[in-house]
Amino acid sequence: MPGRVPRRMSLVEAAAQADELARSGAERELATLRQQWDDELESAARSSDYRQRAVAYRAIGQFRFRQKLELLRRGLEDESPAARGSALLSVQLLSKDAPGVVNAIRPRLHTMATADGNQAVRRLAVLCLRNGSPQRETIVLLAGLADDDEQEQELRNAARTVAGELRKRAGPKG
Repeated sequence: MPGRVPRRMSLVEAAAQADELARSGAERELATLRQQWDDELESAARSSDYRQRAVAYRAIGQFRFRQKLELLRRGLEDESPAARGSALLSVQLLSKDAPGVVNAIRPRLHTMATADGNQAVRRLAVLCLRNGSPQRETIVLLAGLADDDEQEQELRNAARTVAGELRKRAGPKG
């Protein structure tokens, strides 16, 4: 129809597009998209609706927004398990090639892996630790979780797997 205004993309759609651009190496287009959605992402992260916060925290990773680490830290402490889980998914995406992201928030990830009230969030925190540097305290913490019969089986398995991977990367001293 002539004169019809095209529907504006949602943050979810923009984040999916950003993820595709990042995967294809289209850095210039990704930077433009980041700039266009920066304010809306910040606003969604401050929403009173946990669903909007979850979308925003997930979008940080999809946009590969490394400058938003402080905002992501807030997501890790959100009252909503969905928002915390989304923030952890972004940590995973941002840390695949850069262990500094995990290393910067390692104490928070340790706390989430051992004490979060949501089992899925705990498993995601364990999986995020995989992308960090193989530090002894993390390996010991994960081995302890893996050996604790009081923990859920899926959490124990994830902890065992990640501890093993970190030990291998640490080499003979790990």
